[in-house]
Amino acid sequence: MSDTPGRTLKAFQNPDFLNGPDARIIRILSEFLDPQSRFDAQNIHRTIVFFGSARIRSKEESIQKVEAINQEILAHPDLESELLPQLKEAEHQLLMSNYYEEAVETARLLTEWSLTLPPEEQLIVCSGGGPGIMEAANRGAVCAGGKSIGLNISLPYEQFPNPYISPDLQFEFHYFFMRKLWFVDLAVALVIFPGGFGTFDELMEVLTLVQTGKIRKKMPIVVYGTEYWDEVINFESMVKWGTISAEDLDLFHFVDTPQEAAEYLKGQIQQNSRGEEGS
Repeated sequence: MSDTPGRTLKAFQNPDFLNGPDARIIRILSEFLDPQSRFDAQNIHRTIVFFGSARIRSKEESIQKVEAINQEILAHPDLESELLPQLKEAEHQLLMSNYYEEAVETARLLTEWSLTLPPEEQLIVCSGGGPGIMEAANRGAVCAGGKSIGLNISLPYEQFPNPYISPDLQFEFHYFFMRKLWFVDLAVALVIFPGGFGTFDELMEVLTLVQTGKIRKKMPIVVYGTEYWDEVINFESMVKWGTISAEDLDLFHFVDTPQEAAEYLKGQIQQNSRGEEGS
């Protein structure tokens, strides 16, 4: 009921309606219009998007975990056999933490370069807003003195926003497809670090959109970590079996260092910008 006697709530003030099935289209549109309004207000029109695993932690955190388990083993030798699997996992996480540090450095290098450009040409690092590689990307941008965007998503298990997102550029999505739209709509480049199902989904969807021409803009896609990707996806075999064309391998570019990633993307972005000016 309305606070005014004799009047009912307006539809846009009725939480039961707005959260019900009949207002789904309104909620979807809200997840389009709110980011659009906030990006326009800050003159953000170009982003570099980072994808990658939420499970990869920083080297500092990984070292602390390894040391803590080793201390536990020293203090309780009788628990060594029980703790060894945890130690092995922690040591693997420490190895994987190299990707976290390299994502930080890649985002830092790209943001430092972006800040030398005119304001209307600057690129803002954008991630999924959570931990792992997402956090690393936002962290690198902040280390360079830039802004960073976090497009978070509500999940059954909470994915909390990382602390390196610019406060006014922190978003929380309900709909995966609206979140994906904002990943791609402003992107001038993508950087794909090692990841799991979510990263695969994002990479493959973007590759499909580029391959089929649904994304018409030129958008370099960097796939970071040749050793990882060569082991988990055999793109060459897809060509061999005829499920993709040999030319489809040109849709993305492998790199193995932050410097290589930054230099490649800077060259591609500048080349694409000159092409837009001449068109």
